[in-house]
Amino acid sequence: MSTVSSSSPSRSPLRWSDLTHPVVAGLISVIVNYGGTFILVFQAAKVAGLSPALTASWVWSISIGVGVTGILLSWRFREPIITAWSTPAAAFLVTALAATPYAEAVGAYLISAVAFVLLGLSGWFERVIRLIPPGVAAGLLAGILLQFGIKAFGGMSVDPLLAGLLILAYVVLKRFSARYAVVGILVLGLAFLLAQDRVDLSGLSLQLAAPVFTMPAFSLNALLSVALPLFLITLTGQYMPGMLVLRNDGFKTSANPIVTVTGLGSLLMAPFGSHAFNIAAITAAICTGREAHEDPSRRWIAGIAAGVFYILVGVFGVTLAAVFMAFPATFITTLAGLALLGTIGGSLASALADARTREASLITFLAAAANISLLGIGGAFWGLVIGLLAHAVLNGRWPRQAPALAPNAPTVLNERTN
Repeated sequence: MSTVSSSSPSRSPLRWSDLTHPVVAGLISVIVNYGGTFILVFQAAKVAGLSPALTASWVWSISIGVGVTGILLSWRFREPIITAWSTPAAAFLVTALAATPYAEAVGAYLISAVAFVLLGLSGWFERVIRLIPPGVAAGLLAGILLQFGIKAFGGMSVDPLLAGLLILAYVVLKRFSARYAVVGILVLGLAFLLAQDRVDLSGLSLQLAAPVFTMPAFSLNALLSVALPLFLITLTGQYMPGMLVLRNDGFKTSANPIVTVTGLGSLLMAPFGSHAFNIAAITAAICTGREAHEDPSRRWIAGIAAGVFYILVGVFGVTLAAVFMAFPATFITTLAGLALLGTIGGSLASALADARTREASLITFLAAAANISLLGIGGAFWGLVIGLLAHAVLNGRWPRQAPALAPNAPTVLNERTN
């Protein structure tokens, strides 16, 4: 096992070969995000009865906001800090917007964003993150990502030719050129789809998006029925697992500036339709692991690349989002699952490495993989709660807070083999 400092950029100059893998990792994370979950945004906009102009403004605001915050954070801390919209919050809004006037929903977005800014400035969230044992965190991440690994092979039942081609190509490339395995399956998959004319781009026209300002309105009903659930769902379903993704791959940036910056971004973009954005979890794992670059100090480039791709989508509104959503579902799920195999394997290895915490880590892994949903809160939160309780009972004590990093202290990254 080697140790690599990731607190500052590598001193050697960047070469073109250093850009290929992180840029492709950033592209894949963006494709998976738009192709996999962005449909929820369109569903919520339809439920709310939004006009095409307001819907395009939502796409613009959330894409630009995610892109800019991801670039700023990745550049500032030289770590692959991938930001994204809150997927569980978008799913929640599909039902919530049916009973909430749009202007009041925008007001609720603003209140939720202010709460995140205050949370980041308080430093409370970082203290909570440091209470989580590494084995439990690794088990949680492996459990969250397990379904994506399963879906990579589940596609064989739906589209055996496409899924089988990608899986076979991945294994062969891993054997002869492991470094280019993910790049290879992306290029091969796109070529296969285009050759079979399975990506319908007819009717699409490249149009610039125009932001539309909505004057927010505030009500007690929107505060309790939209702002509060939006805050809690995003905190437990996105920020918590997102920070653990970074920690699992050895990156040590404090949660405080991440929560503050994304909260500020959400605050600025809310009047244009953005519901909430935050640190990514699943799509971030595509950029934080070894597949993005063998040298951890180069992986921050993936954060910059993802941000640029998000901004491009935002500039052209729903057009490029529709392009990503035109890809077959099997292509998206198989591509995501194969790109995450290394992270899943590394997380499982870390979760089970320490015999003293192995049982608690295994319980966390299985609980997170079960994707329990209670009280409107998703599986990542309950998997973590169950894992921490198991750790406390099995070890006879509650996890102790890890010491905070000294300002500007070097960060040690334990690099796993995939």
